[in-house]
Amino acid sequence: MNKAEILLIDDEESILKLLEINLHANGFKVLKARTGAEGLRMAQSHAPQLVILDLGLPDVSGHEVLTRLKSCFLRPVIILSAVHEESAIIQALDAGAADYLTKPFRTGELMARVRSALRRYYVEEESPLLKSGSLVLDPTARTVAHNNDALKLTATEFDLLALFMRNEGRVLTHQYLLREVWGAHYEDQTQYLRVFVNTLRKKLETVGMQACIQTEIGIGYRFV
Repeated sequence: MNKAEILLIDDEESILKLLEINLHANGFKVLKARTGAEGLRMAQSHAPQLVILDLGLPDVSGHEVLTRLKSCFLRPVIILSAVHEESAIIQALDAGAADYLTKPFRTGELMARVRSALRRYYVEEESPLLKSGSLVLDPTARTVAHNNDALKLTATEFDLLALFMRNEGRVLTHQYLLREVWGAHYEDQTQYLRVFVNTLRKKLETVGMQACIQTEIGIGYRFV
């Protein structure tokens, strides 16, 4: 996984230099783009394993770059931005960003999130089973087991857990979860989602998995 090539799309030279130094120190190869247009061209021509994208680009909105990337680029995109507004974070996560980190940031935390995003991507590519510690979910057989003991879930709880496990470590917004599990007509039913998350939490707690579904206040949930 190290030796992966990472594309940086940011117009701040100091940020690019800091990221380049830290990524190289962690064994990654680095590509750099200073505009959205250049970043899109490089993503297409070099096919990096991960993109770190700033939202405040000089030529085009970072949100537009993200949307265009996710239409043809299946690998993870991490947003690194000075924009702290909840609406911007939700918009980016809903558009398919793997994670969102605000500036100023801690380089150690960013490196951990890069490794996590790459790990999730390669696990999804290589294995049909979803695993988190001793928890194993088989999407084909629609079974869940913890330490080889079956965990009984309703169909909806299963779909919700599968979505969480496919996106382990990533913040999933209320709207994204409701749309993916129940459909577009349920996107404003956050209370409905809260009930199912609570019942799923209780079942996971019975097998010793406390606090694995974390609440991101006002945004959604994160499975860890």
